[in-house]
Amino acid sequence: MQDKGQYVIAFRHFVLAVALLATAAGPAQAADDAAIAPFSAASPGEPPAGWKFATLPNKVPTKFTVVDLDGARVLKVAADESYGNLVHSMHQQIGERSTLAWRWRVDKLIDEADLKVRSGEDSAAKVCVFFGFDSGKLPFGERAKLAVARSSTGEDVPTQTLCYVWDNKLPAETAVVSPFTKRIRFLVVQSGNAKLGQWVAQKRSLAVDYQRLFGDESEGKVPEVVGVAVAADSDNTKGHSLAYFGDVALTP
Repeated sequence: MQDKGQYVIAFRHFVLAVALLATAAGPAQAADDAAIAPFSAASPGEPPAGWKFATLPNKVPTKFTVVDLDGARVLKVAADESYGNLVHSMHQQIGERSTLAWRWRVDKLIDEADLKVRSGEDSAAKVCVFFGFDSGKLPFGERAKLAVARSSTGEDVPTQTLCYVWDNKLPAETAVVSPFTKRIRFLVVQSGNAKLGQWVAQKRSLAVDYQRLFGDESEGKVPEVVGVAVAADSDNTKGHSLAYFGDVALTP
């Protein structure tokens, strides 16, 4: 029972996000499911409509605020011994040429972060993609764990989550399975202090990265993308971080 309890706790990291994925989509979005509301077009203050904040009970919330910086309107993400996700619902099939693009800037990393261990599984900046993979294709043990998580939370926990990370020490292109659960896998795309305080543009092939991280389960196919998230957390390390994000764009 202890392992099951730990699994449920781990999945609570994204349960509220999934609840929002199920409710955020509406008729207005159906016309262009690949569209992600831009931060650049929002007013200073709260994130634009389409983005929904999700945190957990008894957690200090990570702060997400639209601000003006370097002549542009961007999203400020500040973690202070906190946890939080900013989630955008969508439904988009992915092709071989599909890309996810964004730009980000990290001003402060989390010194004690270590994605490979539970006590250090924090990050100053993440862009995550939720995939609607058929849980019926998972091994029995994984399906059983998902069932425990779902029955405990009452929500449809995501079967596959790929998070692009700006890490404090792991080299770029390092792939890591979350120490909490195989359902969440990390890919480091920026690392260390060399580019702190600088804007960095990213453009990733979703099909290539998905196959690299979830190819053991995919049978050569990429499932539908059901949402994206911008996130930062420092609740495990009790650390502090500061990052900024430009617009996130999915090209189907």
